[in-house]
Amino acid sequence: MFRSMAKFMLALAAIVPLASHAQETPSIKLGYAKCAHCTPLSLTPQHAANVKLEAIGFNTGNDVLTALLAKSIDVAQVTYLHYASALDKGFDLIAISGQVNGGSQMLVANDLPIKENDWASLKKVIADYKAAGKPFRVAASRGNAQDIHMRGAFAKQGIDVNRDVQFINIPNPSDHVQALRRGEVELICSVDPFATQIRQLNAARFFAYPYDQAAGKLTNLIVTRSDVIASKPKAVEETVRSIVKVNALMAADKPLFVETIQKVTGLDKAIAAGAVENLYPDYKMYRSSAVALGAMMRDLKYIQSDVSAAIEKNMDYRFLEAATGKSKSALGY
Repeated sequence: MFRSMAKFMLALAAIVPLASHAQETPSIKLGYAKCAHCTPLSLTPQHAANVKLEAIGFNTGNDVLTALLAKSIDVAQVTYLHYASALDKGFDLIAISGQVNGGSQMLVANDLPIKENDWASLKKVIADYKAAGKPFRVAASRGNAQDIHMRGAFAKQGIDVNRDVQFINIPNPSDHVQALRRGEVELICSVDPFATQIRQLNAARFFAYPYDQAAGKLTNLIVTRSDVIASKPKAVEETVRSIVKVNALMAADKPLFVETIQKVTGLDKAIAAGAVENLYPDYKMYRSSAVALGAMMRDLKYIQSDVSAAIEKNMDYRFLEAATGKSKSALGY
């Protein structure tokens, strides 16, 4: 009897660790860039349930995408531009949620006779530079949403980024203000909060919001890889659920949005408050606009192939549907 009981206890001891291991909470590493749009993602761990969520900040969206493709993280905040570019290169990328849109500003050097929202005055100055044999230098961080917003807006106004102006790539948006102060560029399309910082420091003047193009205000997209979905579908769902919760907080509580931007970027309250006015929390994924963006990128020779089918195929609405209780037709499909 005693021996039988001892054997039972030993067998039970062997099983319990396995059961405990099976019930471990799955983990997700979520990467985001340190721009104003993206900072709310730093709050997702505290609003996540049934998933051990770690939010990791990166300097740029390109860095985040690189980490995702290298399998250093599981889920990434990138832009619709990154999404189309990655699909053009054949990378494994699945879009699972929107996040925040907007946040782009076009700024011009203080000494230029260019009027706010006056494209005719901009085109005249560009023509004057060409006549004088000088390059009119425009800058952005190549590969981010502001880059494609600017290129699309220019194209709609008949300005050729490759022929009429000289494009300067400044990878880190935090360096934009110094480029303007040093007189290295005439116009820059920057991301908030850095665009608002530039204006408040009087390093440049506001020209326009570059939203009059196929991409509109489309900016941030949450993506993952197919292997993550296959191995951790419930964890992916809970990650999306936490993003939806945080978006609702940002939309309802602008002071919290401002505080979050301050905490992540280190910029002061006035800059963060200004940036929030140009940001639009939005978890929907806009399929038709994303396809239009892909077409525009191809027209601009930003990508080489037609990614329309891939953009549609790789948008997985299941997790948003589960998190919101809404159908994909109500979520941007």
